Amino acid sequence: QVTLVESGGGLVQTGGSLRLSCAASGLTFSRYAAGWFRQAPGKEREIVAAISWSGGRTFSPDSVKGRFTISRDNAKNTVFLQMNSLKPEDTAVYYCAAQYSGYDMPKTARYDYWGQGTQVTVSS
Repeated sequence: QVTLVESGGGLVQTGGSLRLSCAASGLTFSRYAAGWFRQAPGKEREIVAAISWSGGRTFSPDSVKGRFTISRDNAKNTVFLQMNSLKPEDTAVYYCAAQYSGYDMPKTARYDYWGQGTQVTVSS
């Protein structure tokens, strides 16, 4: 059984930082691309960052570029999201996901497995 478990969410003030972790089990994680997504109330789920299986390719949208950094440790089956300079509009449930193909990393539909999510709240 494949499981992805996010941790590290919480409440932080504007300008603060959080580091999210996603621990994977039940799959050969080093063969999967990974992504972080977020979903705010009333909004669609959107990509926050993605990373190829080797870590050699990353993607992030303009909304978080320069503030969020994705990384992974395949030896520990874990992917991370370092979030700096947080803004109230970053408030959402953050999900990690894994996909085998490694194509179209920004696209939600490409992902095979999802975690349950962790809440991030940024107060103004």
